[in-house]
Amino acid sequence: MTIQSTQPVIRQLPPLLVNQIAAGEVIERPASVLKELVENSIDAGATKITVELEAGGIELVRITDNGCGIANDQIRLALSPHATSKIAESEDLDKISTMGFRGEALASIASVARVTIHSRSNESDEGQSIHAAGDEIHEPIPAGCPVGTMIEVRNLFFNTPARRKFLRTPTTEQTRCLEWLRDLAMANPLIGVRCLGDDKVKLDLPPNQSPKERALAILGKELESQLVEVHVDQYDNTRGVLMWGLVGLPSIARATSKAQHVFLNGRTIRDRTVTHAIREAYRGLIEPGKHPTAVLMIEMAPSAVDVNVHPAKLEVRFRDQSMVHRAVYHGIRDALAQADVTPSVLSILPNAGGPMAIMPSVQPVEQQVDRIVEYLNTTPAANKSDLRSKLTEVLQTPDLPTFNPLPTPQTEDRLLPPIVNKTNVLQIHSSYLAIQDEQGMLIIDQHALHERMMFNKLLSRVTNAGALEQQGLLTPIVVEVAPGIIDEFDELDELFTRIGISAAPMGPRSVGVSSVPTFLLSRNVDPGAFLDDLFERIEREGFVPSKEEALHEILDMMSCKAAIKAGDTLSETELAEIVALRDTTDRAASCPHGRPTTVRLSIEDLERLFDRR
Repeated sequence: MTIQSTQPVIRQLPPLLVNQIAAGEVIERPASVLKELVENSIDAGATKITVELEAGGIELVRITDNGCGIANDQIRLALSPHATSKIAESEDLDKISTMGFRGEALASIASVARVTIHSRSNESDEGQSIHAAGDEIHEPIPAGCPVGTMIEVRNLFFNTPARRKFLRTPTTEQTRCLEWLRDLAMANPLIGVRCLGDDKVKLDLPPNQSPKERALAILGKELESQLVEVHVDQYDNTRGVLMWGLVGLPSIARATSKAQHVFLNGRTIRDRTVTHAIREAYRGLIEPGKHPTAVLMIEMAPSAVDVNVHPAKLEVRFRDQSMVHRAVYHGIRDALAQADVTPSVLSILPNAGGPMAIMPSVQPVEQQVDRIVEYLNTTPAANKSDLRSKLTEVLQTPDLPTFNPLPTPQTEDRLLPPIVNKTNVLQIHSSYLAIQDEQGMLIIDQHALHERMMFNKLLSRVTNAGALEQQGLLTPIVVEVAPGIIDEFDELDELFTRIGISAAPMGPRSVGVSSVPTFLLSRNVDPGAFLDDLFERIEREGFVPSKEEALHEILDMMSCKAAIKAGDTLSETELAEIVALRDTTDRAASCPHGRPTTVRLSIEDLERLFDRR
């Protein structure tokens, strides 16, 4: 490290450098340019927007709209920093209702790219054109053009090569552009959106679609039977939440959260409060590590949310976070409670007598090829073009099998269909139950279903009574634990009390347990073995900061220990009882871990398996 020996000099930065610094916050890649310009088109009242990309937007992003256009005497001002028509005074920041408002986008883009604007307002007989690049802004000249605006952005980062070299391949950058454009289009179904990438149509959405039509056009029409509508109306004058959305059945949960699209007043947002509410609404329905499909359109009064907390306007700050969390959580949870979430056998097993029922790939062939080539980074550069062409040829071969999800049969109201005959239950290998319902046949994992029942019962007791009943032990059970558990014992003690455990440290590495939950003893669970497993899990994984999540984890352990096991032979009365209780058990289609307790083999599935359809 070099110690500076001279007095540093404070200097005024030149305008170009100021704009380039601002561009560094707003303009990250071609997708950032597309986002800012399309948002301007939306604010201009456009009903049709056309996007053209060359080299993934690196060489050209052209946005054409039929909005209100820019007045001739203001077109030069539009390229000035902090110049905007969206706000006029500081009070406007408390009630922002437009997509853009900072006045930085065009000036920032022009500082790192070559920008040309053609625009005509509906009050002018002719339009004007202006060109800017770096710190050079030309004078506007007359131009013949229709009402609306066309903006061309060429050679992104032409004057900042250090940033240009960090851009990915044209295919990857094009994919990022399309992801943003799909989100903006999904949030604005009344606007027609068309996108051309290197003169090929990549997206073509007609105007005046309903929110559901637009969402399905982007997510895939084939998913309609696997999506549930969400409705929340808690809006009262200037406060509250209005929400509509589509959420996926647990069977189509994915490994990443890319299938989650959240919009607030037409703006794409990334918000931890909403994300957490979505995750909690699916707790126990999907396995940990998976993410549900969700499209949520949230409407709130502009004064109830602060959108001026992130340069790219991705993050927001709610005035009342808990209200938003409750609305999203209960809206999704209630919608799923009214849906039949029992997965079809053919929707979760590959090649089960028909086409592989998996989520279709949303990646175009070119992107798949590009990702494979990038992954094989050890391949010599000279061979990459050959590899790319060969992979493209293989992936585009017309006789490759197509993979489409099979539609899940639905009842009209999507409620859980009743089991037709609860007494006629077949136990298979002392582990699974088979029974007929209105749609076909259900196959039940007896341990997983009973575990769900036990979990719900325990959770209800803790919620209503505050703690589980406990049974004192004649002789305390001493459990050897890690030193870290002793250090954090005060925090764990409150949790132990709620689940019916009385314990206290007895040394630097041991805990004495004097009471255990009565529930465990009634289910013939060895308390010593349970406590060993409990403390081992705390040591191995720790518990998440949320006490409620930790409580769920422990109740899940207790349920698993107490539930009927695979291999237990059940009497006819027990079989009938467990099947009857399924109809009244919340979230009976999955165990607390999120794995299915039940799968359905519908009449349609059987007909496919036996080549009858």
